[in-house]
Amino acid sequence: MKVPPVYLHALGMINALGGNLDEIVPALAAARAPGMGPAHTGIGDAFVGSVLAPLDLAPRADLARYDCRNNRLLLAALAQIAPAIDAARERYGSERIGVVLGTSTSGIEAAETAFVYHAQAGELPDNFNYRQMEIGTAAPFAAAALGVQGPAFTISTACTSSAKAFASARRLLQLQLCDAVVVGGVDSLCELTVQGFASLESTSGARTNPMSRNRCGINVGEGAAVFLMSRDEAAVRLAGLGESSDAHHISAPDPQGVGGELALRGALADAGIAASAVGYVNLHATATRKNDEMEAQLMARVFPGGVAASGTKPLTGHQLGAAGATELGFVWLALARENATLPPHCWDGEADPELPALDLVEDARRLPHGAGPQYAMSNSFAFGGSNVSLILAR
Repeated sequence: MKVPPVYLHALGMINALGGNLDEIVPALAAARAPGMGPAHTGIGDAFVGSVLAPLDLAPRADLARYDCRNNRLLLAALAQIAPAIDAARERYGSERIGVVLGTSTSGIEAAETAFVYHAQAGELPDNFNYRQMEIGTAAPFAAAALGVQGPAFTISTACTSSAKAFASARRLLQLQLCDAVVVGGVDSLCELTVQGFASLESTSGARTNPMSRNRCGINVGEGAAVFLMSRDEAAVRLAGLGESSDAHHISAPDPQGVGGELALRGALADAGIAASAVGYVNLHATATRKNDEMEAQLMARVFPGGVAASGTKPLTGHQLGAAGATELGFVWLALARENATLPPHCWDGEADPELPALDLVEDARRLPHGAGPQYAMSNSFAFGGSNVSLILAR
């Protein structure tokens, strides 16, 4: 049976670049991220990607128990695609619209704040509810806030969480279980992730420096990115998807990137294209020693003729559960917007001579125009050897 294609119709986004697409698009092109710097959220000494936009949109009264920074980030992104969701609900009915979201830490920041209060006052604050910190809360909360009643579930696979959400959302559509799906990811800054990565000696005290000989670690970030996906034809199609799990190590990637390569080649096969058809790749590019080494090697094998590529985490921080959706959002913007430039690769320009050379986007470049579809890829790799590659087509 031939499965129907699926399309990405609308994008809502909030991160260290800005509070909406009108702010994010020019900031991304200019490589200017106001939220990158010392922590603004009460976290200890760290260089992070903070959302500076006001999070004024709170859950309505009947959902007040879910009110936390993580869910406010999610609401801010959802509000940007509300017209598309409303139109889908009107067309299909609320029971035919699903929600699939990725997150890594959900609202653990709310629990950290509550526990500090408890240590001082001997009791939890009145506004704290366990639902705020549950890892699985994001999607059911979003479904309730949006008034949709289709399947709603949250995926948590560390840094591939929201990338894997697109695989699940596509399956819901192709199996005719939904007619539209709200899909994406959200994560908020918290001590757990910042101090956790610091304990692994994986954080950088300055802006992260991917693919450089001087790279020394990540900046943790926060944000949300959500799409409306459906079978209705649109300008940008989810053309290919590859997933793998090499289970090499609980936190370190397979040095040769065997599992990652399987994901990339799986996405190419799913899209039915050769690697040479891809015009741009958004790299995972965490700027840790081991991740960049692995990724540079597998990129050189999969794209022996080279391909324009960039890592955008210096402009957002590593958003963990929201990273995959955010970076696919940058790919979508490059395809969906006329004359859009490719996301720049921000680094010190000092290539690591031990890594294969990549064609990193350092100047204003656009996808090459041709007679047929244009393709661009986004890659995500996570703890435990979870790997996802997504290909979009215009």
